[in-house]
Amino acid sequence: MEIKSPEFKNNQLMPDKFTGKGEDINPPLTIENIPAGVKSLVLIVEDPDAVSGTWVHWVVFDIPVTSKIEENSASGKQGANTAGEMSYHGPYPPPGKTHRYFFKIYALDTVLNLQEGISKAQLEKAMQGHILDKAELIGLYKR
Repeated sequence: MEIKSPEFKNNQLMPDKFTGKGEDINPPLTIENIPAGVKSLVLIVEDPDAVSGTWVHWVVFDIPVTSKIEENSASGKQGANTAGEMSYHGPYPPPGKTHRYFFKIYALDTVLNLQEGISKAQLEKAMQGHILDKAELIGLYKR
């Protein structure tokens, strides 16, 4: 399985549009080579370079099987990000260091049917034993 964006390549800078400096909307994503038997997708976006530890920018689950996640759209139920919001929270690190933003897609053999607003940790626990495949795309951003 692969996850890509037409807006930036893996390990390349993300356009301002998708950050706190710009429109703060999620970039479009494409998912390729989804394995047979997948019932739903999960997307987690996080920054492991944050000063306070990994910052969760977006949690989306129970995404119907699709090859596209459109710009500025949540295709499934949303969990809570580190800011306590149920939405995409674009990159906006402190000035200086380049941060990495991991867009992680998981293909599951089930629909989780969890409540919106759950944490990344709760979601990861519920996903255990159901992951058929996963892929990641890394976007970079520096202020």
